[in-house]
Amino acid sequence: MKANDNIRLIVLRNFEKRGTEISKKLQEQHGKISNLLVPLKQPRFANGEGKIELGETVRHKDVFILSDVGNYGITYNLYGQDHIMTPDEHFQDIKRVISAIKGHASSIHVVMPLLYESRQHKRKGRESLDCAVALQELEALGVNGIVTFDAHDPQVQNAIPNLPFDNFYPTHTILKKFLENEDIDLKNIFIVSPDMGAVERARYYAELLGCDLGVSYKRRDYSIVENGKNPVVEHSYLGKDVNGKDVLIVDDMIASGESMIDVAKKMKEMGARRIYLSASFALFTNGIEVFDKAYEQKLFNGVYTTNLTYIPDIYLERKWLTRVDCMPYLSEIIYTLGNGKSVQPLLNGKEEILEFIRNRETKRGI
Repeated sequence: MKANDNIRLIVLRNFEKRGTEISKKLQEQHGKISNLLVPLKQPRFANGEGKIELGETVRHKDVFILSDVGNYGITYNLYGQDHIMTPDEHFQDIKRVISAIKGHASSIHVVMPLLYESRQHKRKGRESLDCAVALQELEALGVNGIVTFDAHDPQVQNAIPNLPFDNFYPTHTILKKFLENEDIDLKNIFIVSPDMGAVERARYYAELLGCDLGVSYKRRDYSIVENGKNPVVEHSYLGKDVNGKDVLIVDDMIASGESMIDVAKKMKEMGARRIYLSASFALFTNGIEVFDKAYEQKLFNGVYTTNLTYIPDIYLERKWLTRVDCMPYLSEIIYTLGNGKSVQPLLNGKEEILEFIRNRETKRGI
């Protein structure tokens, strides 16, 4: 099949460096493709209003809009003060791009590795249902598909039953780097879910590694609300003994990180040998000092995450933090979608990681 030369990338400023990498990888992997990046300007007025300006036409092109709505490294002058762009503002810029190209592009895919408002995916009482509303906004604007990674709850796609919603998992990419870096005996490792909501994700890790699974239950004080949520007062562990085992604690995202560190502390108290933390998105919303302190206390040995959302460069200097490159994976997804091929083989990379594990164990003589 001849490659689709009509693929174009509109990369918002919050994804600029990684978007350039994707363009280069597409050109390297599929040499006939060229001139993928559409020049883009995102000026903002001093009162916070913004707009989008395209530098060339995208008429009859298959457009992929790439945006990292979690990027808190973008600032602008707001009423004379430096202001960090929020997820709400990043999402608004996505809609601006769509409004600028709708009616001209042949197709429009929105690529949000970190799904906007993904943690507000269901309603409890008198709450807003932000993720579902956002997806319906994109559908109403006329996009042809949404690409995301490790959605907090993939069932939110039920809000847009007639719009393609492709939710990919970087599990195989993370596991490959983890097994390359660490001297792990797969017969002596245990997967732990930090809460009941992450059990299915942890189960998938355990299935790939062929190991057992445990879960930490968060007991919350529902009489108190702190920072918009009920505080965790105790972590209760359900599962087999982890004494002498290596433990991998997995979740979709690390926010403040205190919960995962609490689970790591529990595992250490139970005699776990080495403890690793893994999450598709490491947000570090309260800074990174809590992890530095926990590492010094030997509560964990390392953290594995991806480059699917922003992490400050200074954080990457930590020897305990490994950021796995998912841009080759994302570039292949874009190429596959742009050329009308099935993405089924790319959804979770199961066969790829299983083959890697088989080869690894063979080399180890197991």
